[in-house]
Amino acid sequence: MAKPIYILNGPNLNLLGKRQPEIYGSATLDDVMAAAAKTGAEVGLKVKPLQSNHEGELVGWIHEAREKAAGIVINPGAYSHTSIAILDALNAFDGPVIEVHISNIHKRESFRHHSYVSLRADGVIAGCGTEGYGLALRRLATLLA
Repeated sequence: MAKPIYILNGPNLNLLGKRQPEIYGSATLDDVMAAAAKTGAEVGLKVKPLQSNHEGELVGWIHEAREKAAGIVINPGAYSHTSIAILDALNAFDGPVIEVHISNIHKRESFRHHSYVSLRADGVIAGCGTEGYGLALRRLATLLA
């Protein structure tokens, strides 16, 4: 099988289903990643889900992906709006990158309207709930075909 797709989840996404369910829904991260794995299998992609609340660990996984992944789906959480380090790491990755946000960041506080990650992303999915991960995987399947 081809290289997997890394699904990188940033800070506080481990609290899905518990934190602000009116914004993020009631599904847990495990639920969301199980659904993503199912969608990945449907489109011929293997996924490797990862989550960290630490910027450096996310950067390390992006570096690892340079050798081990065909593409990246990333929900950087709040790091979207602050992390040039994640942007720099993504710029060193040659495969496709899709940025995912569960909520529509453009309907929220103004500081959330800018994403450094978007400067590198080949696509951005925002406001589609947890379905955004499946949409991202479908797009990656098209880009990698």
